[in-house]
Amino acid sequence: MAVKQTAGRDQLGDFAPQFAALNDDVLFGQVWSRDETLSLRDRSLITVVALMAQGLCDSSFRYHLLTAKQNGITRAQIADILTHAAFYAGWPKAWAAFRLAKEVWSEEETPCDAKTAHQQAMLFPIGQPNDAYAAYFSGQSYLYPISTQQVGVFNVTFEPACRNNWHVHHAKTGGGQMLIALAGRGYYQEWGQPARELHPGDVVHIPANVKHWHGAAKDSWFSHLAVEVPGEESQNEWLEPVDDAAYTLLP
Repeated sequence: MAVKQTAGRDQLGDFAPQFAALNDDVLFGQVWSRDETLSLRDRSLITVVALMAQGLCDSSFRYHLLTAKQNGITRAQIADILTHAAFYAGWPKAWAAFRLAKEVWSEEETPCDAKTAHQQAMLFPIGQPNDAYAAYFSGQSYLYPISTQQVGVFNVTFEPACRNNWHVHHAKTGGGQMLIALAGRGYYQEWGQPARELHPGDVVHIPANVKHWHGAAKDSWFSHLAVEVPGEESQNEWLEPVDDAAYTLLP
């Protein structure tokens, strides 16, 4: 995933245009964006430890702590990372780093806060608990009908780690389903294929008679529009839950 950065040009574009370009286009545009070898989370971890080892606890360190949090490093993990690094980088440096880390991770979201933040990230309401289909979901889901005429369109929301069972949209002709990711991070997987990570704006076309599942990532709420594709003799077949061990291995 490409990382877009404009801080160099915003702050030094007039004074040091070459430095600004190298910062925005090379450091972030190329080095940070090479996700085929290291993930953004890995790069955040390395950067935080490197800056702490130099004793740099300024605004740039705070920025990289915020980025690390956004890239999935939890409060417990950053505490362990800085504690481990303290033995190699220096105890006083760790104390200084912890001061900023406590500020960045001081407002951990509660489940209620996370739900509110997720709702604010999308246009359509989360809706009500999807109790009618609870037997076919691992975890809590929510449903909001957007259209029940002409073509059925529903906003389906999954709490973190929630996903539906394997299932098939059967149809003699036509049929199937289309998903449009709205907010959060989730997955879609067809039987025998690797799981596909979904982000807002991603579209999934699900043919009729294909076994599949979809749901949220372990650490993120997820919502998508589910669009019912008209078909002849259409019906859904719900199957077994997604294997917990296989799901846990997803990033």
